[in-house]
Amino acid sequence: MRVITGFAKKKPLLTLSEKTLRPTTMRVKEAMFSIIQFEIENKDVLDLYSGTGQLGIEALSRGAKSCTFVDYSPKAHKIEIENLKNTNLKKNAKVIVSKALTFLKNTKNIYDIVILDPPYNENMLCDALNLAQFKLSSNGIIICEHLKKLELNDDFSNIILQKQYDYGKIRLSFFKNKT
Repeated sequence: MRVITGFAKKKPLLTLSEKTLRPTTMRVKEAMFSIIQFEIENKDVLDLYSGTGQLGIEALSRGAKSCTFVDYSPKAHKIEIENLKNTNLKKNAKVIVSKALTFLKNTKNIYDIVILDPPYNENMLCDALNLAQFKLSSNGIIICEHLKKLELNDDFSNIILQKQYDYGKIRLSFFKNKT
C-alpha cells in the first residue's frame, strides 16, 4: 500500500494482516479519489471504519484541511498513527478509537466528506448512513465502499444517492445532501 498522489505521494503505508481488516485496493482507491479530486482541497473529512488510515491519509495528501479517523481496533489505531507520522500528515489528523455508530451519535462536528468503509461481512453500512447523513455539510459527500451485491436504498431524509461505480465485486456509492 502507498499514497497515490499529493504531498505524501508514493510514501509506503503499513497495514495489518488481520482477517478483520480488508484494505481498499489501489484500483478502487484511485477511482474513488479521481471521482472527488476537485472536491477535497480545504475540506474536513471523516474516515469512518478507518482501519490503518489509507483513505483519510490519501485525502490529507491531496489537500484536505483535516481528517478525523475513527476505528475500534487498537491494533489498527497504532498502525494508523505510524502511517500519519511516516507521511508527515499527523498535524491535520485526529485519531479516535471508538465504535463508528457511537462516534456518530456523540459528535457534534460536521464534515464535508464522509468515507464509510465498514467490514463487508457485517451489516453496518445502512446504520452508519442513517447517522452520517446528519453530520454532513450542505455541499457534502458521503462515499461508501461496499460489496456490489449490497443494495443501498435511497430513502434517507437528508441525503440522496447520486452515482454508483462498480469495480469487480466492489461498489462505490456516492451520496449528496438533498439541500
